[in-house]
Amino acid sequence: MPKLPKLDTTDRKMIRALQKNGRMTNLELAESVNLSPSPCLRRLRILEKEGVIRGYNVDVDATAYGLPITVFVRITLNGHTGDVVGQFEEEVNNIPEILECYVMTGGADYLLRVLSADLEDYERFVRERLHTIGHIRSIDTSFVYGVVKNAHVFPDIENRT
Repeated sequence: MPKLPKLDTTDRKMIRALQKNGRMTNLELAESVNLSPSPCLRRLRILEKEGVIRGYNVDVDATAYGLPITVFVRITLNGHTGDVVGQFEEEVNNIPEILECYVMTGGADYLLRVLSADLEDYERFVRERLHTIGHIRSIDTSFVYGVVKNAHVFPDIENRT
């Protein structure tokens, strides 16, 4: 994993502004963080080059897209050798229904966020995708029936109260 640069207050302001609106122009970004456009663009390019800003995304309504079911899946493996873990993680990276996969502490080894069209689609996913991976001891599923908060902007760590 590459060593990331230390960020200052202006870098963090730029990042939060872009998290709120990734389509803003450099001029708008510069104005929002009180910089002139040229130094702002230079800082932005450094953040991109150094891997702090890894890309730009569009936030899409999953229901409108046709995937209204969000599922959190806790996976426990039946072993933790390098081969077992490596195979599982490689397989997970090749399954498009899995949007996020976290290595966890506690009762489960991994937490997956999965999108599904309906319950039958989720059953197909489990039978044809998860079960074929192997080395899985248990699968514990929780279906999301409401969202209270879904933030995409990091907190301002300089101005916490």
